[in-house]
Amino acid sequence: MTSHRSAFRGLVALAAALALAVVAGCGGSDSEPESTTAEPAAGEVSGSVSILGPWTRDQQKSFEAVLDGFRDTQPKVDVKYTSAGDSTVTVLGTAVAGGNPPDIAVIPQPGLVRDFQAQGALEPLDFAKDVIADNFPASLIDLGTIDGKLYSLMFKAANKSTVWYNVGAFEAAGVTPPETFEQLREVAATITASGLPAYSVGGADGWTLTDLFENIYLRQAGPEKYDQLAVHEIPWTDASVKSALTTMAEVLGDDATIAGGRSRALQTDFATSAESVFSDPPKAAMIIEGDFVPAAVAGKTELEPGTGYGVFPFPSVDGSGAMVVGGGDSLVTFKQTPASKALIEYLATPEAAAIWARRGGFSSPNENVSPDVYPDDISRRIATAIAEAETFRFDMSDLAPAKFGGTPGQGEFKLLQDLLAEPDSVDETAAALEAAAAKAFK
Repeated sequence: MTSHRSAFRGLVALAAALALAVVAGCGGSDSEPESTTAEPAAGEVSGSVSILGPWTRDQQKSFEAVLDGFRDTQPKVDVKYTSAGDSTVTVLGTAVAGGNPPDIAVIPQPGLVRDFQAQGALEPLDFAKDVIADNFPASLIDLGTIDGKLYSLMFKAANKSTVWYNVGAFEAAGVTPPETFEQLREVAATITASGLPAYSVGGADGWTLTDLFENIYLRQAGPEKYDQLAVHEIPWTDASVKSALTTMAEVLGDDATIAGGRSRALQTDFATSAESVFSDPPKAAMIIEGDFVPAAVAGKTELEPGTGYGVFPFPSVDGSGAMVVGGGDSLVTFKQTPASKALIEYLATPEAAAIWARRGGFSSPNENVSPDVYPDDISRRIATAIAEAETFRFDMSDLAPAKFGGTPGQGEFKLLQDLLAEPDSVDETAAALEAAAAKAFK
C-alpha cells in the first residue's frame, strides 16, 4: 500500500511559500551559532537530552512511548521531555532570552522557527540530512530550510478540517453527517431541539477558535484571499474577514447550541471539550477540531470508532470544494551533542513515527510510514485525507508571528475569545485583529 507522500509534496510547498512571506523584511542571521559538537551522532552514544514542547496528556504519553523506542536503541542516553502546553511559545522565548534553551524543542509555528533562526539561536539539522532525505519529501524539507540550511523537521502533522460526533446523539436526533455548512446549521438546530447541545467548544484554548475561523475563511473567501491574509497583504478589516467572523459568530452565538453556554466554553479547555462529546451519555453532539481529538480522550471513553463516534470533513461553504486546513509540529535544536543528534536522527525514521501512529491521534509526514500502522479506518482515512483535498493550506495562525498567532492571552487567541464572549462584536473584533496584526507584521 502506498504511503501519503503525495499529500505533502504539494501542500507543504504552499506552507513554505507562506512562511517565507511572513518573515520577509525581518532579516536573517549573518552568522550561525557555534555547534557544541563537530561530529554527528553515530552508533551508541551517552549523555542527556532535554526537550520542550506543547504536547500534554495523552499526546505526551504517546511521545514518551516514542522516546522509549529511542531509549531502547540508546540506553546510555537520558531523555527528559517537558511539556509547556499552550505556554510553549512564552516559556521557550524566555528560556532563549535567558541563555538557557532546551537541547531540542517542538515548535508548531514556522514563523517562530524563523524568528529564532534570525536571532541566531538555532543550529542546523544538516548532520541528519541523509536520513531526512530518505524519509521526507523535498517540499517538506524546503519548509524547514532557511538560507540554504535545514533548521526544522516536521514530526507530527495534523488534519484540522474534521468534525467529530457522537453516533448515539446523531441517531437519537435522527440526523446524519452534513456535507454543506447550511446542512450543518440544520443538523445543529435539530440536535439542540432534541435537548442536547450541538457543540462542545474548548474556548479556554484560543487556538481552537483560530482553527474554526481558518476553516470557514478558506472555504468562504477562497485560497487566494487566505494566502493574502496569512501574510497581511489584506487587512483584517477586509469584508471577507468580517463575513467569515459573522459565519463563525453564527456557530458560537446561541448559548443553547453550546455545552454550558458561551461563558462555560470560555472556561473549558480542549481536552475537556472533547470528553463532552465522547462521553456516555454525551454532554454535546459534536466538536469541530482536528485529527488529534481521539488522542485527547484516549483512556477516558468507552466509545468505539464507527459505532460510538464518527467523523466527517468540515462542510463546504457556498459550494467550496474539498479543502483542508492543516498544521504540524516541528523539531528544532538549540544545542547539539552526540545524544541530541542521535535523537533527531531516530525521530526522522519511520519506525519512530509508527510508534505514535499505532496509538492514534497522529498523522506522520514521513513518507515511508505505511497507512497500515494506523489503528482503525477512521484514523487511517483522516491521516491520508490531505492527499484527496482539492485545496490545502497550512494553519494561518501558525504561519503568523507568534505574538499575533500563537501566544495565549493576546493576538488572535484573545480576540477570538472576545468574539466568543460577544458574538455581535464582529466589526470590533476585526478592527482589533487588524491593529494587533499591524504591530506583529512590522
